[in-house]
Amino acid sequence: MPIALPPLTDSDLTLAFDLAPVGLCVSRNRIIQRCNEAYGDMFGYTAASLAGQSMSVLYPSLGEFERIGERGLLAMRDSGHYADERIMKHADGHLFWCHVVGRSLSRADPFGCAVWMFEDISLRRPVTAPLTCREREIAQLLVAGQTSKQIARTLGISPRTIDAHRARLLRKLKVNTPSEMISRLASLT
Repeated sequence: MPIALPPLTDSDLTLAFDLAPVGLCVSRNRIIQRCNEAYGDMFGYTAASLAGQSMSVLYPSLGEFERIGERGLLAMRDSGHYADERIMKHADGHLFWCHVVGRSLSRADPFGCAVWMFEDISLRRPVTAPLTCREREIAQLLVAGQTSKQIARTLGISPRTIDAHRARLLRKLKVNTPSEMISRLASLT
């Protein structure tokens, strides 16, 4: 026979949010309303100092913040949630890979209020080479399994431009084949 437990209180839920082992954030229009300590620590800030800040301070560049936001907005309008793995920026400037999952309160206004989970995955996927903003975007989409044509459509540029970036990524990562490049980007090697 199951034991009857008292109902959860608001303080229980606050404690669960604050002590969660992954970074949690509630945002309104991509402005951090509240985050837990794990979220602040991951980015090198206190949770209190991030409240009221644009999430853009956590991205390597404003362009990446805008482009990832555009992709996320479309997905959240369609399904109410969005997930990816992307490179983010610590307060000291170093870059690291994050697994990100978000859920919107309303599909009609996806960024009006959203809950986000960020997990630092840099131990299994370290940033191994200095990449440009565009190379990071392409790396993110390659790791997600997109082809050059799909990436070109997503980014609004030509497939030949994507191929040129892929060639540079091969050289920067010091690999010989596209599959080695994907493995290196995904830190499977």
